[in-house]
Amino acid sequence: MDYLALFLVGLLGGTHCVGMCGGIVGALSFGGPPRLSLHLAYNLGRIVSYGVAGALVGALGGLSLALSGQLPLRLALAVAANLMLVALGLYLAGATRALAFVERLGQNLWRRLQPLTRRFLPADTPARAFPLGLLWGWLPCGLVYSALATALTSGSAQKGGLLMLAFGAGTLPNLLLAGFLLARLRAVVQRPLLRAVAGVLVAGFGVWGLFGVWRLAQAA
Repeated sequence: MDYLALFLVGLLGGTHCVGMCGGIVGALSFGGPPRLSLHLAYNLGRIVSYGVAGALVGALGGLSLALSGQLPLRLALAVAANLMLVALGLYLAGATRALAFVERLGQNLWRRLQPLTRRFLPADTPARAFPLGLLWGWLPCGLVYSALATALTSGSAQKGGLLMLAFGAGTLPNLLLAGFLLARLRAVVQRPLLRAVAGVLVAGFGVWGLFGVWRLAQAA
């Protein structure tokens, strides 16, 4: 269920993905018709970076659990992760800007990585689009950070990495479409009703997760 939930979070978060990454995927088609190979290579690089980040935070979560009483910390991490999903849902729906400060947390790393992206522009071959995607995967993003909060609770590098790969796969359809139908898709995903529905569904995953944590705490 964790994998399915993060896949759906990535899919439903497409309203945010197109806004954050739409410009760069549009640039892959600059000067000619869209090329599927470029978009696949870029998105593969981006998803690989999500998997690496998931493995890192999963390993960190596993180490933390090994060094402490497991159940209280596991419950605390699960509560934090699901509250992040609730906040993300409200953020996607436009009800709050609560995750904007989370996106600023990664700015220091991004300032160091962003100049490297220029080496692969124009990304006119898959060999240039793939490393561009690898770098762009570290763009500060509340959607990604919310997914990473869930990966942190996984307790292992392997599961954390797989969870983030599932999330990345969920983001793929929206960004592939953005590369081919950018202007039209951006107009669609900015519709308030669509954003509200996506936000409510994502928040629902968080509420359901909190209910699961409550049941676990009652059984302990």
